[in-house]
Amino acid sequence: MNKRFNTPGGRVFDAFNYVFLGLFGLVTVLPFLYIIGNSFATEAEITARSFFLIPKEFSMSAYQYIFSSSTIFRSIGNSIFITVAGTFVNLLFTLTMAYPLSRKDFWGRNVVMNLVIFSMLFGGGMIPTYLVIRGLGLLDSYWALILPGAIGAFNLIVVKNFFQELPAGLEEAARIDGCTDIGVLWRIVLPLSKPVIATFALFYAVGHWNNFFSALLYLTDSAKWPLQIMLRQIVLLSQGTVGDMANLDQNFVQPPEQAIKMAVIVVGTIPILIVYPFLQKHFAKGVLLGSIKG
Repeated sequence: MNKRFNTPGGRVFDAFNYVFLGLFGLVTVLPFLYIIGNSFATEAEITARSFFLIPKEFSMSAYQYIFSSSTIFRSIGNSIFITVAGTFVNLLFTLTMAYPLSRKDFWGRNVVMNLVIFSMLFGGGMIPTYLVIRGLGLLDSYWALILPGAIGAFNLIVVKNFFQELPAGLEEAARIDGCTDIGVLWRIVLPLSKPVIATFALFYAVGHWNNFFSALLYLTDSAKWPLQIMLRQIVLLSQGTVGDMANLDQNFVQPPEQAIKMAVIVVGTIPILIVYPFLQKHFAKGVLLGSIKG
């Protein structure tokens, strides 16, 4: 194998791969560096330079403006609670529904799977969903952001397929030892499913953290607003449009609008990026597991 790739053609191929992947990685990273650089720039530099990655003069005014809000930390806490609670509910419902559907002896599983697939193709829409949430008394409640998407149909199918690929002998041995269905799920299936659980925990967590529109529709109490809504209010205020100005310190000198927008992106993105390194070792493996068999 080594001799094969030490040939002139192999070295050229390796060099081409390194150059191509390096350029691809650079193109991917450049927008992040541009956003971070602009968030620390002064108004004069943003006006004078159309594109830069490192500002000549660093300024923290955009971040000081964002965190001058007396409620920004409360909104961060709201987002953390919604993300953690929502992800827990998502995993609980997805795993407990996927396991029985993975069992070939489960009566009626084909009917249930067809209903799951049907939900992927057709949805009630915004207004019927709003009426259902209002009818259930969930308006202005965190449950309005969590329960409607408690199970992702595509995620459920992938997890179900993964469970089907587990060796049947493990389950049989557990039943011989006296395990019930819940015991098999808790002691055998879930410990072997860490990659797929970590992957979809990340997917669900990112979805909850970035959820903006549902909070805008269903939450009217500003004390319950997540971070994304609060950052929207800050951007609206910086543009001079309608916003909840009572939540911000009006005595603070406003930095340039472009820097505020970039700083808002950084503040909204960095917390969820911190989670990736902890799940990275499971992510690449788990995202492919269960995606082959139907």
